[in-house]
This record gives sequence, C-alpha cells and structure tokens, in this order.
Amino acid sequence: MTRVLGIDSATLSAGIAVLDDDVVLGHAIHDTSERRSADLLVSIDALCTRLGVAPLSLDAVAIGAGPGSFTGLRIGMATAKGIAFAAGKPLWAVSSLAALAFDAVGNMPARSVVAVLDARRGEVFAGCYRDGTLVGEERVMPPVELAPWAAALVPEAEFAGDALAVYPVLGPLTDRWLPVMTPSGVAVATLALASPRVNVLTSGAPMYIRASEAEIKYPDGVPGALRKR
Repeated sequence: MTRVLGIDSATLSAGIAVLDDDVVLGHAIHDTSERRSADLLVSIDALCTRLGVAPLSLDAVAIGAGPGSFTGLRIGMATAKGIAFAAGKPLWAVSSLAALAFDAVGNMPARSVVAVLDARRGEVFAGCYRDGTLVGEERVMPPVELAPWAAALVPEAEFAGDALAVYPVLGPLTDRWLPVMTPSGVAVATLALASPRVNVLTSGAPMYIRASEAEIKYPDGVPGALRKR
C-alpha cells in the first residue's frame, strides 16, 4: 500500500487529498485567494489531522506542477517540498492540466478532453488529452485560438476548466464544456501513483510555460538586484 499526499495550487481553489493506492482516505478544497502560503499548509495539516495521517506515515508527496497561477505554483511547490523534505519522502510531480483532464473524464477514460485554465493577461493554458495521453503539447494562447487549435488535434474533444467563466469568447463551446473547473488533489495523487515516480525533491520546479511578467519587463534582472550572468 502506497500512501500519497496530493496537492494542486495552480488555481485559486487548491486541491488536497490523501490516498492509499486507489483508495481516497480524504480530500479538501482550499480557497487560496487570500493568505495563500500560510493557509495552504494549515489546510493540509487540518486534513491530515482529521484523517489521523502523520507526515512520517506518508510514502510520498505529489504536486501539480502547473501550468497555472505563478504565485500559487511557487507556493504549492515550496510547500510540497517542505513536507517531503521534513518527512524524508520523495516528491512526485505531474501536470496540473493532466490532473484537470483526469477529473473531467471521471470513470470514462476513453473520452477526449481539452483542459483549459485561465492564464490571465488575456490568455489560457490548454492541454489536449485523448485516453489520458497528451496530444501535442500544452500551450498558452489567446482564448479565440482555442477552438481551432483543439479541432485540429481532436475534433470530438470536450472541454473543462475555469477559463469558460472568464472569457465570453469561449461561449460557443458551452455545450461541450464539462462541469469540472479546477484540478483536484485526488487526481494529482492518482496520476503520480501511475507515473514513473521520479523523485524531484531537489530538482522540481513549477511549469510556467511562459515567462513571468517580471522576466518580460526585466530580462537582465530587476534594477538594483544582482544581474543575470
């Protein structure tokens, strides 16, 4: 039996769960819109306390590495690393879009789904999954490009994610939009258990896909700080 703590903080609704293999011991959703860093750890501790799960009883920690909110991903990765390091356990990472797609198809894995999250700045993060396998690459794009891009990959695909509520231009896809908005901790842990289980405790980093606003504005480093070599 492999016990895994799954965490995803790619969106404002962070998912947390503890699984024993395919058995969900418990899960929670945490609103990270305020006091993100402290409250996420408090919510994780509250869930584990309720379940009677001590950090040392975990076999691994799994994190949704993105793409998603830059701040959320950094805090989620740091939190997951801190728990794994303190417990002496491995850290496994999976795509947050893959976790969203997994949640969307439920017990019908043969369905094709495009996972779409609000990337802000007038863009969306998107990944097309057929039978649980990524088709092409995960991308960031203007929402107006989503439908033709998805049609070229998997014409019959359905959609899921929080982007529909943000961008009116996606309205024509409403009839094909599944009622799953954000990735869950259950999906992150489940996908991590089915993955090669590579330990990224020291090397893991959020998957942003695009450069941050600071990197765009200051390609040589923030004025007054150490310059890039």
